[in-house]
Amino acid sequence: MSMHDVNRPICIIGLGLIGGSLLRDLEYRDQEVFGYNRSTSAARSAIKQGYDVSDDLDTVLRRAEERGALIVVAVPMHAVGEILDRIVELAPSCGITDVVSVKTHVLDMIRERGLESRYVGGHPMAGTSESGWENSRRDLFHRAAWAITFDYAQELDARGERVPQSWIDVFTDVTKMAKLTSAEVVPVRVEAHDGAVARVSHLPHVFAEVLAVVGDNGGILAQSLSAGSFKDSTRVASTDPDLVRQMLEPNAPALVDALDEALALLQETREKLASAHPDVSELTDAGFRARTRLEARSGARKESVSPVKISSRPVIRLHVGAPRWVAQLRQAESLGGRIDVF
Repeated sequence: MSMHDVNRPICIIGLGLIGGSLLRDLEYRDQEVFGYNRSTSAARSAIKQGYDVSDDLDTVLRRAEERGALIVVAVPMHAVGEILDRIVELAPSCGITDVVSVKTHVLDMIRERGLESRYVGGHPMAGTSESGWENSRRDLFHRAAWAITFDYAQELDARGERVPQSWIDVFTDVTKMAKLTSAEVVPVRVEAHDGAVARVSHLPHVFAEVLAVVGDNGGILAQSLSAGSFKDSTRVASTDPDLVRQMLEPNAPALVDALDEALALLQETREKLASAHPDVSELTDAGFRARTRLEARSGARKESVSPVKISSRPVIRLHVGAPRWVAQLRQAESLGGRIDVF
């Protein structure tokens, strides 16, 4: 076993786009992994493809308990509470992580059940407008940011208490699991996570829906003339509406803050366009600068002579459990940096 191996089997509950892609990546990396999917047809399809999958939740959770597995909750938000209740009953000693896009509600449910000491939240910033096992694929998370929460460790550290080794082990294995998919692990606390994704993930969904409606209201001619910019901007509007609701509604407070900021910019732009001398240079210049910073942050431009996209997220090499290691997590969070654990 190498220093990069996860030190326990991994059990994935929910094999849609994210959970299914994670299963494929881990199996490819020879990591012991098995999973559950509610859909019998999808489970059978996965089995035919050679994956260790069942549509019997209780049996899978009992197996996870027997094997001391790390459980990954990869179901929609509305089903998380039910899954946690089954984990409490059938897998009471397993470490837990998740891949849900809003962390506050999940952490609240974790706390209600007294599971904080064995939970490390996660959220891979990757996906498509499609869903389901049939759309899952390998390498979905390649070079994507994978947010991993550390609120429990922060709370203990703030009180001068030692973080238990059992939680450290879960944190380490969640980090290593994400690294096995070639993702880049970014530590972040729950509140900061939800505020950030409201701006860069959830608000774009709102805009995509609005743009799709406005374009459609233009009738057949507008649709016939739509080109790449419109189609790119509305791509995520083709996501299952129920899945979108389960992203946006639980993060309403943070999303409202981001939406208010966007509405203020839109109103200002409207006023300038309605003036005697329309001028949107301030918005276009600011938008161009912001996009340039984003491209620089994300790696090399497409026109770079280097074919390799190098991540510009700073790396902090973290010795988990060493003195001031929680402070290092806070530092990485403040920099939007990634971590390697040892």
